[in-house]
Amino acid sequence: MPSRLSSTHRLLSIKPVSWPASRLCHTGTSERGDAEQGFSLRALAQAPKPALYLGVSGLIPFLSAPLLMAATQSFYPELAYAQMVYGASIVSFLGGARWGFAIPAGSPAQPDWMNLGNSVVPSLLAWLALLCRDNIAEGALVVIMGLGLSLHYDLTLLPGYPSWFKAMRTVLTLVATFSLVATLTLKKFYPEKKIKEI
Repeated sequence: MPSRLSSTHRLLSIKPVSWPASRLCHTGTSERGDAEQGFSLRALAQAPKPALYLGVSGLIPFLSAPLLMAATQSFYPELAYAQMVYGASIVSFLGGARWGFAIPAGSPAQPDWMNLGNSVVPSLLAWLALLCRDNIAEGALVVIMGLGLSLHYDLTLLPGYPSWFKAMRTVLTLVATFSLVATLTLKKFYPEKKIKEI
C-alpha cells in the first residue's frame, strides 16, 4: 500500500514545464537567453496586463458555446460552427503573429523560408477548416490540429518569445482545445436543435 501511495504522489506532483529551444530553428546565430531557459507556468504572473486580459477574454467565444449547450442540454450546429469559425480565425491570427515576429530587423527569427513558410501553414489549416461547413466535427479537428501545430511552432521552432508568452500560449491553447472537444462530445449526447430566428 505505501508503494502505491508514493507512486500516486509522484504522478500528482506538478513540476514546471520546461521546453528547450529546438535545433530546427533557423536563426542565423545561436541565441541564448529566454529561449534556452525554458519556461514555467508561473511566468504568467509576469505577463503584461493587456496581453493577459485580452488573451483570457479571447477564450469567451470558445467557452460560451459548450457552456450554453450544456445548460440547455441541446446541440446547436450553428453555434458549434460559429465556435469553429472563431477557432479558425484564431489559428490564422497565430500564423500572422509569427510572420510579424520574423520580419523586424534584429529579430532572433530570420525571415527565411522555414520561419515564413511555417507561419503560412496555420492560415492554410484555418481555410481548410472553413471548407468543412457541412461537417463540423472535421472542421473542429482541423482547428485543433492548427492550434496544436501553432503551439509547437511557438514553443520549439521560434526563439526569443518571453517565458510569460509561452506560458500564456500553452494555457490558452489547452483551454481552446478542450472547449472544442467539449462541443464535439456534447454533439454525441444531446439532441440537435436549430437556433430559432427572433
